[in-house]
Amino acid sequence: MKITILKSDITKLTVDVIVNAANSSLLGGGGVDGAIHRAAGKALLEECHALHGCKAGQAKYTQAYALPAKYVIHTVGPVWQGGQKNEAELLRSCYQNSLAIARDLGVHSIAFPAISTGAYRYPLDEATRIAISSVQEFAAESGSVQEVVFCCFSDADEACYRTAYAELTTGKNGP
Repeated sequence: MKITILKSDITKLTVDVIVNAANSSLLGGGGVDGAIHRAAGKALLEECHALHGCKAGQAKYTQAYALPAKYVIHTVGPVWQGGQKNEAELLRSCYQNSLAIARDLGVHSIAFPAISTGAYRYPLDEATRIAISSVQEFAAESGSVQEVVFCCFSDADEACYRTAYAELTTGKNGP
């Protein structure tokens, strides 16, 4: 599996699936969620209404509409509460469930934002390690998804992902 880390606008990536760091209503919000809804158009909101929300750690998918991707996988990350409220397991589930949906859809490429690190205040360093290790574990079990992109919002986010990737893949060059 190829892992790519880049700073970009996730709504402009040409991949099969983009992941939305959604809120539990799935009806749009701020940050990545709002950007995806704006770029996809009103049809995305209409389809999300029919999904009746989503719980933390779970994921659901929709068509991508006006986005260059084929699908959007919406996952709800945990709100950081100090690390004692099952946050790490819920965040890991976001990645695992999103990758399982991508596998079931038969797609080859998927792009993730930094789930829960914005308004939900999950510490970026810990969240990146969970993201990368979750993808690595999935890659060891399933060869269906061929490329994972970690799409970063800022230079600092990108640097954090690159550092975590290098540390988690000792002896390998970072992407």
